[in-house]
Amino acid sequence: MAIPTRNAIARSSVIISVFSTTPGIGKTITAINLAAGLAHEGYKVCLADLDLQFGDVLNYLKLSSTHTVAGAQRALLDHPENFRIRDFLIDYSHEGLRFSILPAPLYVYDAYQTDVQLVTDIIGQLNFYDYVILDLNSMFSALNLAMLDLSTVINYIGVIDFLPALKNYKIGYDTLIRFEYEESKIRLVENRADSQKLIRGEDVERLLGEPFYHRLPNDYPSVNKSINSGQPLMFAAPDSKLTKSFDELVGLYTNRQTEIASALPAETQSGGLFGKIKGWFGF
Repeated sequence: MAIPTRNAIARSSVIISVFSTTPGIGKTITAINLAAGLAHEGYKVCLADLDLQFGDVLNYLKLSSTHTVAGAQRALLDHPENFRIRDFLIDYSHEGLRFSILPAPLYVYDAYQTDVQLVTDIIGQLNFYDYVILDLNSMFSALNLAMLDLSTVINYIGVIDFLPALKNYKIGYDTLIRFEYEESKIRLVENRADSQKLIRGEDVERLLGEPFYHRLPNDYPSVNKSINSGQPLMFAAPDSKLTKSFDELVGLYTNRQTEIASALPAETQSGGLFGKIKGWFGF
């Protein structure tokens, strides 16, 4: 039995990638709280940890599993006829809330064995979820480009607190545009937006030529509670300003679900540099 290709998989999920060009600015906490918020609203959600070297979703939620995306890749390659993606997922569950997780590899060397097409097929087989959240690492790697191609929405997050950070964020945004992702597909999200800094958000927007889709406030105490308890913010700090801001972000995505899913044509959803490269070489 042949391994199904991306084009052979009917996809009904809204795929939201959480991406940045800078490590340590809140990608994972954003991905986890998006997943939790969407699940809280009754949607079926899977969070895929695709930061293959340093993925931290399980550690954050104080979970453990021997099933990972690396094992899923090996199983799909060796026994495609028996492959079931559900066998490689772990559930997070708390107070009636539940969402699934596809964990990152346990060992760093597994990241170097990644086959981009196999991982693409694995993500495609999550199509029975309403939403798939992708926690990506901070680089324009072949895998990230493939996942950005596959995404319905690119949640491009940054902390703009000094000039080098602004330069990094703008270069990343310009690169996404240069790779021909539709601007409507890229959602600019500023983290720690109300922290003390020398650069105003309005000036950043003027430089980028695009407004921020959402701004997340600075709230270290709530984040610390969340990490220490291993729970999403809605449980660890339900009344915090950051929790409320994530609620607003989730509301933006759920209220726009029909628009997102229908407004982007197939060629936009699979567009971008990686798709072009595959086309050039006839993949």
